[in-house]
Amino acid sequence: MFKLGLIINPYAGLGGSVGLKGSDGEAIRTEALARGAEMRAPQRMARALQFLLPFRDQIEIFCFADNMGDAIARDLGFITHVVGAAQQSPSEASDTCAAASALMNQAVDLILFAGGDGTARLIADVIGTRQPVLGVPSGVKMHSGVYAISPEAAGEIVKQLLTGQLVNIAERDVKDIDEDAFRNGQVRARFYGTLLVPEDSQFLQQVKNAGTERDELAQLDVAQEMIQQLQQDTLYLVGPGSTTHLFLQELGLEGSLLGVDILLNDELVAVDVSAPQILAQLNQFSGSVKMIITAIGGQGHILGRGNQQFTPEILQRVGKENIHIIAARGKILALNGRPLLVDTNDPQLDQTFSGFARVITGYNESIMYPVGYSSEGDS
Repeated sequence: MFKLGLIINPYAGLGGSVGLKGSDGEAIRTEALARGAEMRAPQRMARALQFLLPFRDQIEIFCFADNMGDAIARDLGFITHVVGAAQQSPSEASDTCAAASALMNQAVDLILFAGGDGTARLIADVIGTRQPVLGVPSGVKMHSGVYAISPEAAGEIVKQLLTGQLVNIAERDVKDIDEDAFRNGQVRARFYGTLLVPEDSQFLQQVKNAGTERDELAQLDVAQEMIQQLQQDTLYLVGPGSTTHLFLQELGLEGSLLGVDILLNDELVAVDVSAPQILAQLNQFSGSVKMIITAIGGQGHILGRGNQQFTPEILQRVGKENIHIIAARGKILALNGRPLLVDTNDPQLDQTFSGFARVITGYNESIMYPVGYSSEGDS
């Protein structure tokens, strides 16, 4: 039997869709729930485990009680062993640390956890490189290289272990950012440690790369090309990122570096909006709507990382054909042929994005580049 340890941080990613840019701390969780946010992490762990249902009789799951692991695994019919329970409700960082320690004492073969960079930090503090772990991406910010590119991809990596395939185990960086600074438009990411992770370049996301001065010069060309393509009387939803932020600056506008802004006729009509606020704008506006997004450097995600304000409902309203992707050529080349990635938390919607997309890479320059989804373990 394969001994699989399970940790779910139920509140990971809670603030993403409502524009809070994180979920750390009781005050942020309370505010996110008041704004109508829904818990994502349990659902995303369920998607990873559903991929493993054909191997259910070969797996024993060790976990904490209730929504930290047992409830999801038991509902799917897995054999579960409860090794503890959260001491607070809702669960806190100390409960995640206690779960990691308990699972390591059980000598599980792998710990599968659902959370964001904050969760990875806690597990790294407790375990270090003594125990193989793998993250199911569920947070708002995921700069660390310890996550699969999607829940299904996490299931695929575990499947490879179950079926005896040769899977490299490597130390991968854990990074995190200051959430308070992040909400004020400043990215302060730092290295916190390493975790031992089953490594598969097809299914494991890369550490987020920072830009360079040369990248910024290339972004200016991209911004100018996007400005040339703007249409009057069209509502533009502008996603987060340095490339999109520079595009707004070239229009003489100061948008939010890390939020979603709404542009109409070269003017900002709303800044740093949540998913409900976007939907309200769409309901009021009767004209054409388009979206401008960029790729995360090093990882290639265009949807589902840092821009969870673009919920599946909003993406369906806008339509794939109305989404502009802008990224300097160097950012695309740095992917080394890996596809751009979509992880919207709706596997069927993810699949509709697969294929090739036009990417604006400079002034009067664009390329066709593959877009992957991982809801079936493919990318």
